[in-house]
Amino acid sequence: MAQKRFCIWFPLLVLVLLALGYVQPSLGKESRAMKFQRQHVDSNLTNYGRNYCNEMMRRRQMTDGRCKPVNTFVHEPLADVQDVCLQGNVTCKNGQPNCHQSFSKMSITDCHLRPGSRYPRCTYETTQKHKYIIVACEGDPYVPVHFDDSV
Repeated sequence: MAQKRFCIWFPLLVLVLLALGYVQPSLGKESRAMKFQRQHVDSNLTNYGRNYCNEMMRRRQMTDGRCKPVNTFVHEPLADVQDVCLQGNVTCKNGQPNCHQSFSKMSITDCHLRPGSRYPRCTYETTQKHKYIIVACEGDPYVPVHFDDSV
C-alpha cells in the first residue's frame, strides 16, 4: 500500500520540483529599473570623500568579475529621478527616442576607473558635480532604465 502511494506521488513531486526549478530563477532576476536604481541612485550621500567611488562601486556590485569603467550616481530622492521620465524628451546617444533630460540640475558623482587600474583591484577617481541628467525610460510605469549622460 505504501509503495503504491509512493508510485503515485513521486512523479507528481518530481514534476513540481522541476517546475519550481524553472520558475524560481526568474523570480529573483533584477529588472532593468531595479538595476538602474542599484547602479545610479544614492539618495543618502553620507560617505562622500575621495574613496566614495571605490566603496560604492564595490558595494553596488559593479566590480564583480570586471571593473565597470564609468558610472554616475545621482544624489536626489528616487521620486525626483523617476520624474525625469516625464520631463524634456531628447534623443539618446544610441539614437533611440526614449531619453529625457531633467528640467533642473541634480547633484551627481562621476566615477572613472583610474588609468592602469585592473580587476580585481578596481580603483576610481571621484568627481562631484551639479548637472542636468539624461535617462532612458521604459515600461509601465514609465521609469528610468539607463543613465545616458549628464550635461
